[in-house]
Amino acid sequence: MYIAGDMKIKKYKKVVALSGGVGGAKLALGLSHVVDPDDLTVIVNTGDDFTHLGLSISPDIDTLLYTLSDLANPDLGWGRRDETWTFMRALEQLGGDTWFKLGDADIALHIERTRRLTSGETLTAITSSLCIHLGIATKVLPMSNDRVETKVRSDAGWLEFQDYFVRQRCEPPVREIAYRGTEKAALSREVMEALLDDNLRAIILCPSNPWLSVGPMLALPGMREMLKTSSVPVIAVSPLIGGQAVKGPTAKLMRELNLDVSSAEVARYYDGLINGFVVDEVDADTPLPKGMQRAVEPIMMKTLEDKIRVARAVLHFADQLAAN
Repeated sequence: MYIAGDMKIKKYKKVVALSGGVGGAKLALGLSHVVDPDDLTVIVNTGDDFTHLGLSISPDIDTLLYTLSDLANPDLGWGRRDETWTFMRALEQLGGDTWFKLGDADIALHIERTRRLTSGETLTAITSSLCIHLGIATKVLPMSNDRVETKVRSDAGWLEFQDYFVRQRCEPPVREIAYRGTEKAALSREVMEALLDDNLRAIILCPSNPWLSVGPMLALPGMREMLKTSSVPVIAVSPLIGGQAVKGPTAKLMRELNLDVSSAEVARYYDGLINGFVVDEVDADTPLPKGMQRAVEPIMMKTLEDKIRVARAVLHFADQLAAN
């Protein structure tokens, strides 16, 4: 829902957000409340996508779809609200593979996506159709129609991302991350058009895991160059508060990769790609790379009001950078 009459938010200006997982979906939801639906595009990580039980599953896309349609499970942080689990119980009784939980209503989405992919439709077209049927006005774009697979190397060798993330609960120490398939993958036409739109106001990197969620998008040919050469402010929101991850394994992963667990390290990762960096109040003194501007805002987003507040602050920051 667009909040009319808010003079701090300019109308009719395009905003593009790069999102992955729960943290990204939170800010995307906030943006959807302060940016006209026709002006907001969210580009989503698909490096987590995989095939399970014969179904094509896109975890980050689904998290965003459920969040924007108010169907997200607030207790689990993933899946649908008011979900039932008859399928999983029956599968377990048959000795099937149950480590990746699929609720009964959630399965319907995966079956429909799989059916349409098999018939030759693109992931972009399918996602657009799902948005329409779920009542989502925001444009949601997969980062690519080509398959990209995030893999992590542990002491026991290379792991599929969902094996590491879900089955093994992020317990194996990560020594290396690879984005397989990016050398052959391409940004979709729709993604490129969104990033090059003449009416673009800002590009926002949501507070998603920089290495696991944003990294696959940055690894796609052309994405880094488009951010570097963008004529509008490119802003990232830190996923860390006081050296602790707001959600997920970001801090653990950074330690295992021998990185400093701090917002400063995240800023260095984005150096050359962004103009502005939003940090929490406890990180107000975070040193940033030369030329990178900062904004300080409480970035914990527990309530809808928090998400809207952070979205407004990010856009206000973008407008300030554009005016300078």
